Amino acid sequence: MPDAIFADPRLARVYDAFDGDRYDLPAYLAIADELGADRVLDLGCGTGCLAILLAASGRTVVGVDPAAASLEIAKSKDGAARVTWIHGDATTLPAFGADLVVMTGNVAQVFRTDDEWTRTLQGIHTALGPGGHLVFETRRPGTWANWTADTTPVVLDIPGIGAVEQLREVTDVHLPFVSFRFTYRFRADDTVITSDSTIRFRGHDEVESSLLANGYRVLDTREAADRPGREFVFVAQRTA
Repeated sequence: MPDAIFADPRLARVYDAFDGDRYDLPAYLAIADELGADRVLDLGCGTGCLAILLAASGRTVVGVDPAAASLEIAKSKDGAARVTWIHGDATTLPAFGADLVVMTGNVAQVFRTDDEWTRTLQGIHTALGPGGHLVFETRRPGTWANWTADTTPVVLDIPGIGAVEQLREVTDVHLPFVSFRFTYRFRADDTVITSDSTIRFRGHDEVESSLLANGYRVLDTREAADRPGREFVFVAQRTA
């Protein structure tokens, strides 16, 4: 089940506002250009920002996400009609013959067990065409420590919704797993909604080994455009 931050309809409506400027998106568009990718699958597409940007460049794009509420937001945006939207996850991906599969937003970290991660890589492998590429980001181990110091609530005045307060707090650390909670207060009616998440931090060598074991080779590991020094961006290619 997706976390409430993505699956609750009311939280999905405010997700983009709190996500802020997506400085990572032009970098992923540039990677698609670099790899000559015409058919792109955005896994964990969320509210569709990257999928729509890729489709606007003339590519054939499929956006896949397990959170129906997030997909509804994506479908409501300008340019959404150019994208094929699928409610599902990596285990239900079509044999799309993709030139490129992308996972932004550190989606790779929601797969907590080795089995979940393996099934995700295998599902992506099925969706990729021969020689296709997988590009994704994942936070470097230890970067979660910054979250414990950043506990100041953020309040945004969102058009059509009003003032919404967001608070993030770390609730448990049992490495490689870190749990945290987002609390949202909608001031218009004083409704409070919480969303609990647990993610897994994997080191560079662990990620690379998992890719090699599932039919990929790592071509490059890059810095994230929006968070230099805090994330790995893996560029891998299907080899089998």
